[in-house]
Formats: sequence, structure tokens, C-alpha cells
Amino acid sequence: MAIRTFVCASASVLALTLGSVAHAQDAAPAAAPTTPSDAQADSDVAGAIVVSGVRASIVGAVNVRKQATQIIDSIVAEDVGKLPDNNVIEALQRVTGIQVTDRASGEAGTVTIRGLADPLTTLNGRNIFTAAGQSFALQDISANLIRQVDVYKTRSADQIETGLAGQIDVKTRRPFDFKGFTISGLVRGIYDEQANSYNPNVALLVSDRWETGIGDVGILVNGSWSRSKYRTMSVTAGALVPFATETPPAGSGLSPLERIFPGDDNVNWTPGLNAGLPTAPGSTLNINGVATPYYLSRDAVFSSDLYGKRERPSANIALQWSPNPSSTYTAEAFYAGFRGETFNSLMFSFVDWWGNPGPVSLYDGTNIVKSRTVDDVYGFNSADFTTNRTDSYVYALNGKWDLGNRGGIVADVAYQTSTNETTFIAMRTDRVAKQITADFNAGGGVASYHFNDDALLTDPTQWNVAQLYDNAGKTSGNAITLTLDGHYTWDSGFLRQIKAGMRYDDRKASSYSRTASANGLGRNLSTLPSEALFTNSNFFDGRASVPTSWTLPSGWWLNDNADTVRGLYGMPTSDKLSLDHVFDIDERTMAAYVQADGQIDLFGRPLRLEAGVRFVTVDTDTVFMATFGANKGLPVRGSVGAERFLPSFTARFDVTDKLRLRFNYGETLRRPNFSDLNPNPTLTGDLTNVGYGSGVAGNAALRPTHSRNFDAAVEWYFDRDSAIYVTGFRREIDGLVVPLSALEYIPNNGITAGATDHFVISRPVNASDGVLKGVEVGLTWFPHFLPGPLNGLGLTGSATVLDSKQNIPESDAAGNITQTQSQFFNVSKFSYNATLAYDKGPISARLSYIWRQAFLHNNEARLFANPIGVWFRPEKSLDFQLTLNVNNRIGITFDAVNLTSEMQQNYYKYGNAGNQDQFNLGSTLRPRTFALGARFKFD
Repeated sequence: MAIRTFVCASASVLALTLGSVAHAQDAAPAAAPTTPSDAQADSDVAGAIVVSGVRASIVGAVNVRKQATQIIDSIVAEDVGKLPDNNVIEALQRVTGIQVTDRASGEAGTVTIRGLADPLTTLNGRNIFTAAGQSFALQDISANLIRQVDVYKTRSADQIETGLAGQIDVKTRRPFDFKGFTISGLVRGIYDEQANSYNPNVALLVSDRWETGIGDVGILVNGSWSRSKYRTMSVTAGALVPFATETPPAGSGLSPLERIFPGDDNVNWTPGLNAGLPTAPGSTLNINGVATPYYLSRDAVFSSDLYGKRERPSANIALQWSPNPSSTYTAEAFYAGFRGETFNSLMFSFVDWWGNPGPVSLYDGTNIVKSRTVDDVYGFNSADFTTNRTDSYVYALNGKWDLGNRGGIVADVAYQTSTNETTFIAMRTDRVAKQITADFNAGGGVASYHFNDDALLTDPTQWNVAQLYDNAGKTSGNAITLTLDGHYTWDSGFLRQIKAGMRYDDRKASSYSRTASANGLGRNLSTLPSEALFTNSNFFDGRASVPTSWTLPSGWWLNDNADTVRGLYGMPTSDKLSLDHVFDIDERTMAAYVQADGQIDLFGRPLRLEAGVRFVTVDTDTVFMATFGANKGLPVRGSVGAERFLPSFTARFDVTDKLRLRFNYGETLRRPNFSDLNPNPTLTGDLTNVGYGSGVAGNAALRPTHSRNFDAAVEWYFDRDSAIYVTGFRREIDGLVVPLSALEYIPNNGITAGATDHFVISRPVNASDGVLKGVEVGLTWFPHFLPGPLNGLGLTGSATVLDSKQNIPESDAAGNITQTQSQFFNVSKFSYNATLAYDKGPISARLSYIWRQAFLHNNEARLFANPIGVWFRPEKSLDFQLTLNVNNRIGITFDAVNLTSEMQQNYYKYGNAGNQDQFNLGSTLRPRTFALGARFKFD
């Protein structure tokens, strides 16, 4: 019934709108622009600044914001292939209100808009996704293919309704962007200092258009390929757990410095408390009815040396035909691929054994252990090899028709498909070392540790072949999308434009996986062939006092000889392996909108108004396969739906030709990630002896999250290529999805490593309401009074202040739910970026600095005694780019990223508990890269 009502309403809206259009076919002049890019094109006619180089990119973004009705920040490519970064996420970090994180693999991996991490990702206005996800991996889009990236921070009724954070629209090039034949390309070599690797990046664009007997015809082919070999090194001090002191009281039953495990009826401490256990000297636990003082110390220390390689092939093809001045047809295809492999060489050692305990030292005024010596410690190495392959295709056909000079229709049909395949194989080796000495913060938040003889780490005879883990997965998604929009405009009077449209999207997603594990072989590592072994070197570049080399199985050998390895463990080989069906999802979305633009004079100046409403209905059918128990493999079916009216309103008042005020109110709806709907858990055994394992699962009853958004901005365009703006914003979010952890009993689960039937399972729930508010300030300034060679200097920068709070549900052992408050994840309260640009003659350059305040990244599993929050220290990056134009056709480029070789570091904190010194966690080296390249363009 909802769909029938929807169709009737949509048909009525379109009939009214298109009827007006048809009636006006012979009416007066020019149609109003219907997209931001159209608005920018009109602004060129109206005298927008025409410049080149880095300055062109910066000023182009100013023009987009100035002409748009909504609040939009943009990145505009200087020329073909000249978006000034390697991928879209790296380019976005210089946009006002944008914060990026997860830089550990040699590139930024996550983008947030004003603190929210779920932007709608679109390609040429079409919603795109990766495999079974709800968004697209923007780092997979090469900067070489991009003409412009628009970040919409407000919403209007004609925009797709999803994405609480906003919308990131990536625009590719089309043949009608050029006057005629054009060929351009680039070749870059990127040196990764940490990996000591040289990495290619190449791109080529060919485009032409012709006037023929059937009208204007154009074709464009654009391709890009890049490869990156990287190395990510990290040192981590493990979680905190309680230990007896050197002199435990009689009756406690504890030995000196014995680890105190939870779960025993005679041990009264609960893991995973928000603030952790108290850290005051003399704090006690009730052990066997005795008040027992305790120390807090780390359970382990470990080092990760990850070697990675990724390749990204991508291409787009566009064909355009304009049979007459009033119609244009565009057929295009887009492909983005990813080929990745990582070999993580992990060395892990416990520091929690209490036999023959050595000395400990404490941080002053606490019961927290800073350093200690431990004998007879168990440790393991793990050779983890992962492969990852993604192929995403988008095919689209678009038609635009001008019906007279005032009306128009746009129709679009798109089909997309995306598949992601992963494999994971890991072999562990283990030993008991005679002794380890650890300083959990030897300075700057970096842990230090050494064994009694570090040289034994590279001796294969010292290691036993332990467990094997063998997993694989495949996710895929496809969608067919139909959109139809129409508009009709007036030149005078209050009503200036009516626009209406509808959108139908049928999205399907599937997931398959397999998991297997086996216990140790009971043989020595030295019995494997020599080619099966790997020894690293120069770990952590001398920036930490830790072992710099160790031996373990080669991840590359494991991957290339997977069946041989499976045979050693008596596991099925590849001809007998198959993926288990995890879920199928079919989600149908139908939306219709109507929107009106008006204008009145206020104090003799134009006040532009835009108001609209979007109606959306979503029906999601799910089939999940049970993974445990008697119903294993049987389908569990479900269906959820939602429908809502989403109003929007925008006002833009041109106080003067240079001063503008904007206000926007809009509502958005975020649908759950498909993986978050899967109720079947993924389990990890009790690997740290806390009495239960852990796991993650989804929630089939999740409903969409709704947000009410308020924005107000003041913009002063004080020169033809300069502006300053201040924007205040507020997001009121209902039904925010947050994790809820609870202890569950799951028998017959197949877990062998850390076997248990009890697990703390984290599931997403709509249990939080949140508020996010803040202010952002942006500046673009190219002074015109500088003398001689300094005439060409400019400055662009922005600063964002954010404040957020959300309710976080918690469950106690009895299953009772309570609410606490926390700030949003991945939100820095303050961040800024500044770019010094120079553009004069043949030289274009920019020096950029980015900084963001410490932020809460995630809450850890509730297994330990430290504060639950994992915070990241402030992050910063200093980057440089230089282009020397040999002539108008050829340019030489030099780029440097992370010039100051910054680390990424995190620590434990919740409220006033925890800090970066006594509760430090991990330290990861971020790579510094240098690139040399050449660009050309002939037209």
C-alpha cells in the first residue's frame, strides 16, 4: 500500500510539473541552472575569475561556493589530471570541516564531515557503493580521473536523502568539457621512504568531439593505474590487568605479582569498566574475602611489521551526443579496481607470568607499573597474509531535454555492480623465552622491551609451529537506479523555479565466508623449507628500543603454497573448500520530491528562498543463514521498512554584492549498513584467559537513523579571488547506531583457540540520541599589493570547532541496560589546515599543514582493567607540492607528504581516567613519501 501511494503521489507531482513545462515551451529566455556545476558554468559568463595553476584550483572552489544555493565546499582540478593529491580522501583533508584518520597504511582511510563518518558518496550525482557496503571506498578513486569534488554540508529536497554527514559528489570529465581534440597524461614515480620502494602512477586521457550531420558527438576515454608498496611498523604496550603486589596479604591465596583473573567466585573484579580499575596507591580488590592491594600492569607487548602492496586500475569512458541545442545524451561507464595484499609479521609476548618474579617500578603516585622484568614468558609470532580484490562498475545513460527556454527534463538510468573477495591465512609459531624486560613508556608514549637474548628471535630452532587460521570471504552488490527530474523557471516575480522528481533504486547484496583453524603441529620451525621462512630487519627505523629482527613463516610462501600448508595440518585443500552463505539482502527505495525557488527584495537586495519536501519509503528484505547450533545453515528471514517526509528550507540573502548570509534546515535519513543487520556472530576465543571470548554481530531490527540539520553562514567575498566565511551548524540525531556489549552463551561454536562457550558480543542498536554542533571558519586570500616576485602568493585555510555528545547504552552481568554519555567517535574538538600557495609565471607551489586535536576513536572490548576509550593523539602533516611548467603543454611536478615523519599514536582514556603517558597504547610510523612526475596536455 505504501508503494502504491508513493507511485500515485509521484506521478501527480511529475504530471503537474511537466505540464507546466510543456505549457511554457514557447516562453521567454534562459532556464535557471539546475545543478551546482551548471551554476558554476553560468558564473563563468557572469565574470568569474579566470586563472591557472594552483590558484585556479583554489579560486575555482570559491566560485562554486559563491554561486551555489546550498553550503558547498569543493576541490577543483587545476587541469586534466591535476587534482593535487593521489586520491579523493587525501584531497578532501584540506576542505573546511573535513577530518581524515586511519593513516597507518601509507594513505588516509577514513573521512568525516563535521565529525560524522557516513557521507553519501556519489559519482556524477549517482549513489555508488563498494560490494555489500552502503558507501564507496573513496580512496579507490584515482585523483587523475577527477574534474571536481563537491562536499555538500546541507541538503535540499532534490538530493538523495541518505548520509547524515553530508554528500561527497565526485565529478569525472566528459567530452563536451573540451572544445575539441585533447590528449593529456601524467607519469609519476613515488618513493616511500619507510618501505624503500619506488611506485608508479600513470594516467592518460583522450577526448574529441565533432560536428556531424546528426549533431555534436564526443567521446572520452580516461584511464589510470597506480601501484604502491608500503611498510607499516608499530609497537604496542598491551591492555592493563590487575596483579598482586610483591607482598599479597595472607588469605588472598595469591603469590607475589600473580595475575588476578576475573570470573572466579572468590575474585571480585569486573573487566571492562568505563574508567577501568582505580589507580590510586593502595587500591584493593576483594580476593577470598580479603582486601587485597593490587598493581595494574600490561598483559603483553607486541610489534607489528606489515608489508603491503596495492594496485588501483581505474577508467571511465563517456560518449555524448547533442542532436540539437535543446537535448544532450550521455552514456558513460566507470570502473574502479583494487588489488591488495598484506603480510603482517607480528611478534607478541606476554609479560604476565609470576613465576620467579623480577623487579617492578611504578609511576609516581599510582599503582600502575611502568617497567618490569618477567621470567619464563610465553610468546608467539604470527605470519598473517591477506589478499583483497575489488571490482566496481557503473554504467549509466542520461538524457537532458530543454522544453522551451524555461523548462527541462532530466532522465537517468544506472546499473552498478561491485564485488569484493578476501583471503586470510596465518601460521603462528611459539616459544617460552627465558626473560623479558619491558618499559611500557620509555619516552614519548613509545614502549620498549628486550629479551635476555634478542639474537634467539632469528633462530628457527627456537620456535615451534603452532596454530593455523584459514579464512576467506566474498561480498557483492548490485543496483539498478532510475531517476526523473523536471523543472520550470520564471525570470521575475516571487516564484523563480519549480522542480520535481522521483527516484527508484533496487539494491541487492550478498555475503559468503568460510573460517577454519587448527592447533599446532608439534614440530620445530626449522623443519620447514628455507624458502618458507622470513626474517625482517631494521624494524621501527631505530625510533624505539625494541628488537629489530625476528624469524617466522613467510606470508608470501603461505599464500603461494596454501594447499601444502593445509595438508600439513590435515585440513581440507582448496578443491574441497567452499564458502558458506552468510546473507542476502534486497532493499528497494522509492523517493519523490517537490521543490520551489523564490526571490523577494529585502531592503533593496535579493533574498533567495528554496523550500521543498522529499518523501522516501524503504523496504528491506533479509535472509541470514544461522552459523551455530542446531539451525546452522538454515535461513532466518526478516523484513523491515520505513517511510518519512523530509522537509528542507534554504535562504540566501545578498546583503551586498560581496556579503552573503545563508540559512539551511534539512533532514536526512541514514539506512543501516547491511553487515550491521546480520544477527549471526563472528567469534574469537578466550585468548587472554579472562574467562570468556569476544565477538561481533549485527541486529536485524535496526531502523534508519534520522537527523535534523541546522546551518547558518556569513560569507564575505572581499576581492575577486578572495573570501572569508563563518558557518555555525547543529545536528540533532535520533536513533544513532552504537554498539551494545553483553555476555552470551553460545555452545557448539567450533572455536579451538581459546575454546569457550561464553562470549561478550557487541551488537549495534538504535539506543542513542546525539547532538553535534560547531563552528567552521574558512579563508582564501590572494593579496594584490605584493611587489615583484611575491605577487602570486596566497593563503587558504580553515578551522573547525566541534562539540558532540551521544548516549551510550551499557549492559551489566544481569542484562540491565543503563545509559552513559560520550562524545562522538572520530571527532576532534578542534582542527585546522593552512596552505601557503604561490602561482606566478611557470611556477606553482603549495605548502600545506594539517592538524587535528586528540579524539576518541573507539571503545575497546570490555575484557580488561584499563579505561574503555581508545583515544588518538593529535595528528598533523606537513606536505609540499611544486609544479614547473616547461611550457603551456608540459609540466614537471614534485610532491612530498609527511615531511616531518609524524607518528600515529593512541592511548586509553575515559572521562578523567587515563592519559597519554601512563595509559599509552600503540605507536605507528607513518611513511614519508616523495614523488617526481611529468604532466602533458595537447589540444
